[in-house]
Amino acid sequence: MDEAAIRYAVPVRNLPGRQVRTVRTGRSPQGQRVGIAFTRVELLVAAMGADQQWEELCESALRGMLRPLGIDRIQVDPLLVAPPLPDSIGDRAAPTAPVRVPALAATAGAQVRGGNGSPFPAR
Repeated sequence: MDEAAIRYAVPVRNLPGRQVRTVRTGRSPQGQRVGIAFTRVELLVAAMGADQQWEELCESALRGMLRPLGIDRIQVDPLLVAPPLPDSIGDRAAPTAPVRVPALAATAGAQVRGGNGSPFPAR
């Protein structure tokens, strides 16, 4: 009997002026770009705040969105995710600057279409 796919709460952000969301990615303390996922919404809120938008995605869908970005690692349940760093052009996230363990610097990532980030049952 096949087990159900693990579903994650994945942080996202809206693209200005478009009806498209992007998954947030981060950087490990060593500078490697990683995907970010949480096993429970409560863990996402604890690490990123209650205002953080999110989508429910299975691992294969998240990996499919990260692959074109050259990202093959997913950081599951990070304890702290640093907010995006502003750059000199508006409020876009700077895609650099690793932060100390266990924080991940959040950056923009692959596009996610639709969805409201509605809650799903905690495990």
